[in-house]
Amino acid sequence: MLASLVPDRLFTGWPGWDELAFLAALAVIAVNLIWNTWLFKRSRALREDGPVSDLGEERFTWVFLVPALDEEVTIADSVARLLEVRCAHKRIVVIDDGSTDATPEVLAGIDHPDLVVLRREPPDAHVGKAAALNDAWSRLPEMVEGIDPQRTIVCVVDADGRLAPDAPAYVSQWFADDVVGGVQVRVRIYNRHHPLTWAQDVEFGVFAKLYQAARASLGTAGMGGNGQFNRLAALDDLATRCVESGNPDAEPAGDGAVGPWRDRLTEDQDLGLRLVEAGWHCGHDNRTHVDQQGLPGLRKLLRQRTRWSQGNMQAFAHLAKVVHAPFTRRARLDLVLYLLQPLFGAVVGIGLFASVLAAVLDGASFVPSDLWVLVVFYFLGFGGVVLGCIARCGRGPKAWLWGWFISPVYAAYSWILWPVLVRAAWRQLRSESGWSKTEREAITPEDRVPAGL
Repeated sequence: MLASLVPDRLFTGWPGWDELAFLAALAVIAVNLIWNTWLFKRSRALREDGPVSDLGEERFTWVFLVPALDEEVTIADSVARLLEVRCAHKRIVVIDDGSTDATPEVLAGIDHPDLVVLRREPPDAHVGKAAALNDAWSRLPEMVEGIDPQRTIVCVVDADGRLAPDAPAYVSQWFADDVVGGVQVRVRIYNRHHPLTWAQDVEFGVFAKLYQAARASLGTAGMGGNGQFNRLAALDDLATRCVESGNPDAEPAGDGAVGPWRDRLTEDQDLGLRLVEAGWHCGHDNRTHVDQQGLPGLRKLLRQRTRWSQGNMQAFAHLAKVVHAPFTRRARLDLVLYLLQPLFGAVVGIGLFASVLAAVLDGASFVPSDLWVLVVFYFLGFGGVVLGCIARCGRGPKAWLWGWFISPVYAAYSWILWPVLVRAAWRQLRSESGWSKTEREAITPEDRVPAGL
């Protein structure tokens, strides 16, 4: 079959039984390269150096929700930085989800009028991030005086998060449009001095500068959980839709109400997709950022990414709905391709495994017959990675050179993470959804808590 499609067979000695896996992987890679090229072009159209406009943050009330379960290592640092965020009207709500370490004592030592600590106790506590966020959402009218859902922006910040002080000034420009229900800011890794954490920072950069920037221009950017801003009216809308649909997956909030977040391994992704399905526009801003801890240990990283990968598999349930979302055909096609990424990754991985097996058992050669074949396959295999790394590095000749330079390292890092697909698929097939919390790394002296707290 392969010989009939490509003259002189691409690889000498290639066995017929392996051709199907090879062609399937080749088709997926080609589709992804075309898709990434389109995303790259689209992302370049979104300028990231624009100034703050006169549509100021003072028009909004900003509520920062910080879910915290046993976060004694980082919580003071995160709260201190939120107190430094520049906005006229704000409330910081730390949701202590039944912590058993020194988190309550650390929070008790912070005396500030903008800070509210919402303590949850078992059996309500320890049942997931979605439930904690929904509880805080249901109590917002008690904690924020004269709340206006259309002019109240709820921002989720992880307990290790460090939101840039200028974030509301930039994000407010998006929310000046009443149809915008969510805005995500760029995520960076602040302890990126380790090779593995540096690779995670590159990973987040590629996602922000390529995928998110392109989707922001379409109004379909994803929500990332840390540095995720949502209009309260949009959250209320999602909660109402859950009630009206009788959704069995709806997560109870305080007083038995149904909240906007659902119990998912990636509840942030789920919420962002549901916003799009409901017609809310979602943006992404790379001019500001939120920093978080990276994981310097491979075992912890694989464990975390297995959870994320399984969450992506849970998101397959959105496929039928995003096809009918009230957005352009291109935006809907992009969302479908995005949701199918775990399946595409599995096909490519199986193709690689089959190729190695063919080389070992049947003597198939990985050496192409002509140089042009090697060049073509290089661009097929690494073209998308190169474009992503260039997008992450910015604009201009230096960005292109640096993007080419780091792309092989990033590609190797991506393949290190490939086994999480296998474990995530196994967990999904077994209907396993429980997960233990990843422990935080100690904050180094250069990352110490600002003076005064």
